[in-house]
Amino acid sequence: MNERKYDLEERLIDFVLKVDEVIEKLPKTRMATHITGQLIRCSTSPALNNGEAQAAESQRDFIHKMQIILKELRETKVCLMIINRKKYLKENDVFPALKENEELLAIFAKSVKTAKSKL
Repeated sequence: MNERKYDLEERLIDFVLKVDEVIEKLPKTRMATHITGQLIRCSTSPALNNGEAQAAESQRDFIHKMQIILKELRETKVCLMIINRKKYLKENDVFPALKENEELLAIFAKSVKTAKSKL
């Protein structure tokens, strides 16, 4: 059987694309434009910082970079929740990105906990 290896980097890139689907549907109001800019920055950061974490110089450096990823994922979640609560889009337009965000938060929180236990 030829199984595909689980690739977190690919999953993070796919997450960026899911969030982009939300961003592209947002209206061009002042608030939506502000949230869009913030969402672009915080949702792309985890994929970019993951490469940094993989090249960490020490266990503490790895943990620090993973915590940055968690921080950015939390910020992304809040932006998506604002979009959802403001009802800029239908809930099912935002839900896939929110669901994936929650799963990534769980993965990275567990990774940080595991890495800290190895110190």
